[in-house]
Amino acid sequence: MKVGLVDVGGGLRGVYAAGVLDFCMDHHIVFNCCIGVSAGSANVTSYLAGQRGRNYQYYCKYAMRKEYMGAGNFFKKGSYIDMEYVYGTLSNSDGEYPLDYPALCRNPADFFVVAEEAVTGKVKYFGREDISQDQYRILMASSSIPGVNRPYEINGVPYFDGALGDPVPIEKAFHEGCDRVVLILTKPAAVPREPGRDPFLAKMIQHKYPKSAENMRNRAQRYNEAVDMAKQYQKQGTVLIVSPDDTAGVTTLSRNPESLDRLYKKGYRDGRKILDWL
Repeated sequence: MKVGLVDVGGGLRGVYAAGVLDFCMDHHIVFNCCIGVSAGSANVTSYLAGQRGRNYQYYCKYAMRKEYMGAGNFFKKGSYIDMEYVYGTLSNSDGEYPLDYPALCRNPADFFVVAEEAVTGKVKYFGREDISQDQYRILMASSSIPGVNRPYEINGVPYFDGALGDPVPIEKAFHEGCDRVVLILTKPAAVPREPGRDPFLAKMIQHKYPKSAENMRNRAQRYNEAVDMAKQYQKQGTVLIVSPDDTAGVTTLSRNPESLDRLYKKGYRDGRKILDWL
């Protein structure tokens, strides 16, 4: 049986999934195919590298630094979150908390990172062949939220956040041969996603990236439709949805250490659902 994992990200709410995956590492839960969207791409990378607790440090310690995110970055570099700092300065082999890239390579699981081509609006599934030692650009591309960050270029192609391309890629997991899929959401599954500031962010990029703007306007609807589909799969026994009962006050870019720690602990407790299901 091939078991898949999908982590949809959600900015700093991704600390919930970090807790879930730390539970999985503590209890030797193995996934054969891992797909990460936005912050979820960083979560699954650390999971596949076997680095228990690494994601917690990024959410609850490093994210508090102005170098990580802040208005200063936006004015200096055009991006609120400095992807080069997060996935370069901190994550490279000479960084403060490096990704164990050799361990990632040794893990036989399939590995995909979701992004969106900013110009065409098409989804892009990066694979293991697109990442190498100290070249973690696909994580930067997958996490570049329009209006918060400029699109991140790889080989001359600008990319936006994976949530614009495929917000809940469970169909991708089944396409890759998974028999069962664990879907980690960082919002309560019972509460539909609201558009929120999406129309405003879409307006910011409309002139230069109209296809991405359209995807941004439709993001909430596409997310809700995919979650509804996942619920149908769950009734059939092929998908397990793991989501928090509430977000403990954590939003996409909020930086309250106590709230982040509470949400992480929720995730760790909820990880037991996976152990019971499998």
